[in-house]
Amino acid sequence: MSAATLRTTAGIMLAESDTLVRSLPGLLDPLSEADRRRVLAIGRHEILDIGKHIWRQGDTQSGIYLIESGRIRSYYAAPSGREVTLAYWFGGNFVGGPDLFGAGAHMWSSVAIERSRLLFLPGPALRELALQSATIAVALLDALAFKARCYSAMAQMLGTRSVTERLQRLLIFLSKIYGSQQGREIVIGIPFTHGDLANLIGATRQWVTVQLSRMQARGIIRYDRGLIVILNLRALDLELV
Repeated sequence: MSAATLRTTAGIMLAESDTLVRSLPGLLDPLSEADRRRVLAIGRHEILDIGKHIWRQGDTQSGIYLIESGRIRSYYAAPSGREVTLAYWFGGNFVGGPDLFGAGAHMWSSVAIERSRLLFLPGPALRELALQSATIAVALLDALAFKARCYSAMAQMLGTRSVTERLQRLLIFLSKIYGSQQGREIVIGIPFTHGDLANLIGATRQWVTVQLSRMQARGIIRYDRGLIVILNLRALDLELV
């Protein structure tokens, strides 16, 4: 896995500001070539097909996975069966915290949304590397701190913003991070179902369907088979003020 493969890549999550995600670090980016080789040497490559879980909530942790390519969804499932998406992670990110070294049970599930290539780093071996190299230990701490900020931002949004505001904020976020300006329109390059959006903002699929229909009627967005097109970004910004 080359340094180019581990380029800084944004994730998708519920956050007040897109600046949090714009600064997303790759786990191996700050390491020297020698330390990078040491980390990669303990790894095992795996290919995960669409719909396959890396682990499920409650499974025993054994290490972390670096995402080389593809897209991984991390989510929490309530006893009722309702799911909340914590984030979508792309190449350059890792999944498997907060217990990096493999102890205890996973607090949420992680599943492949696209065919994904992963590098498994076993917890005990990773712990030994962290004890041997301060640079590796600090890189792990920095990556874990970033994840903590992401999930704290999501908790703040869920606790302080209405569900309508959360949907508006998510659409603004997607337009800025993944949007492509095409004339006066902003086309969001990643498809989302109504259920995907609902799980990201803590709402029901039916509610999201109604809200998107209202936004289309008002000329704010256009939605067709998962493709979201922002027609009036200023209207979304104004409604959040």
